[in-house]
Amino acid sequence: MTLLQIGPHAVQPPVVLAPMAGITNAPFRTLCREFSGGKGLFVSEMITTRALVERNEKTMQLIHFDETEKPRSIQLYGVDPDTVGKAARMIAEEDLADHIDLNFGCPVPKVTRKGGGSALPYKRNLLRSILREAVANAGSLPVTMKMRKGIDDDHITFLDAGRIAAEEGITAIALHGRTAAQHYGGTADWDAIARLKEHVPEIPVLGNGDIWSADDAKRMMRETGCDGVVVGRGCLGRPWLFGDLVAAFEGTGTGGDPSEGYARPTLKEVAAVMLRHATLLGEWIGDEARGVIDFRKHVAWYTKGFSIGSEMRRSLAVTSSLDELDALLSELDLDQPWPTGADGPRGRTSGRNRVVLPDGWLDDPYDCAGVDADAELDTSGG
Repeated sequence: MTLLQIGPHAVQPPVVLAPMAGITNAPFRTLCREFSGGKGLFVSEMITTRALVERNEKTMQLIHFDETEKPRSIQLYGVDPDTVGKAARMIAEEDLADHIDLNFGCPVPKVTRKGGGSALPYKRNLLRSILREAVANAGSLPVTMKMRKGIDDDHITFLDAGRIAAEEGITAIALHGRTAAQHYGGTADWDAIARLKEHVPEIPVLGNGDIWSADDAKRMMRETGCDGVVVGRGCLGRPWLFGDLVAAFEGTGTGGDPSEGYARPTLKEVAAVMLRHATLLGEWIGDEARGVIDFRKHVAWYTKGFSIGSEMRRSLAVTSSLDELDALLSELDLDQPWPTGADGPRGRTSGRNRVVLPDGWLDDPYDCAGVDADAELDTSGG
């Protein structure tokens, strides 16, 4: 089995939970980690550097880790080198995490219009400055980064960004094989992942995009030569995918066939996970109703492929208490087996024709005038 080394941390199997805003909070990370037996790396949702440095109340809750989470992994978003450096130093000095990941992959307009996320690597000097500040201030903590191919097909940045990252001491790079313009549409370009691995052989490269099953993960590593995989939308409503990934990489299935160890839960088993997920959210938030309301967005992902009817789906998606959720789930035909074809795409699948960028952003790939602390977002998560 391949071993992924992130600084002092051995990640085995080489599987990482992608940071997803509003999704990869502590409760969801707990579920995924339980199914994996604690194996893998599980990254927090996006934390904005300004909000962290200012000790925003919501942000301080988002960086709470369960005592069983080792290593603790925080993803930071920022566009101002000084603010990113202060956030990295705060994490290191106050022992808030064991690993820092930097977000250069987010394609949503509220991020790219500030020059952040997947827009930022186009500005090569700005990218270098941010990476340098993060690494210099993180002390002994490993710093990694996640990025996309570029802004669009006319503004591809991943090879330049990869070289800059290697030169500035980044420990590993994760590449989502889509541009910002593609958003989550179309097919991920795994060839780009292979090219990046060839371009920066001195550091680990992780692949991301269109991993819906454990077999997809193995195929990506085989076809691209990447050192590990980052799983995002593939685990929505499927936290047991991390158990499948462990089985696939460790070959723990009957007779050595890992696919025989893959989870194929009945609807009854899925319902039990749904109720536990909602319960964990309520405990984490400190309010049962708010936890169940936050869980609503997960209902369609968990129930995809099962025969439960559109009216019941709508009812499940408007529950506001654990008793109500439990009662509705008990009305289902819980003996239904795992549905054929239920492992396909979930989550956002649309593309975008235009990426929202600051005025004049594409005029010069090196000039970063006008990008300062004022461009920082002041809230974290989704």
